[in-house]
Amino acid sequence: MTSTFTPPGLARFNDLEERAAVAALHEACASMTWVRRLTAARPYAAADALYAASDAALAELTAADLAEAMAGHPPIGRPRPGDPASAREQRGMAGAPEELKAEMLELNLAYQEKFGHVFLICATGLTGEQMRDAVKERLGNAPEREREIVRTELGKINRIRLARLVEEDA
Repeated sequence: MTSTFTPPGLARFNDLEERAAVAALHEACASMTWVRRLTAARPYAAADALYAASDAALAELTAADLAEAMAGHPPIGRPRPGDPASAREQRGMAGAPEELKAEMLELNLAYQEKFGHVFLICATGLTGEQMRDAVKERLGNAPEREREIVRTELGKINRIRLARLVEEDA
């Protein structure tokens, strides 16, 4: 027997007026193409349907759409003031030693100079050292390879943020 129960957070998201849904999704991902695709596909019967729609929309983003999405992410180690999502996701850098923070700043700048955008990684659960090691490794990538890694990392971040959006009980 198939359940028709929609979790309260997802039901609330489905019932939002369009402007509010757009605003909620834009907090998860700054790509307006992604936001519009997910908004247009409402209502979602289950969170998995929302995640699948997110993955499908992400796979179709152009280079300009990806750039727009990445512009919504602060550099690792420098979450935006008043942005609880990036602060929570980058928690692994918050207590890092000053030397590691300084090294990460230099690596962020080198990455941005090479690829033209912020270093993007799903930082949730990673230590400062793991993030540093990842940026060091990825600095050696070709731009095409790095674009695909960024798309994958963005998908992970979007899924975590969507889960927070639709799994909240109140």
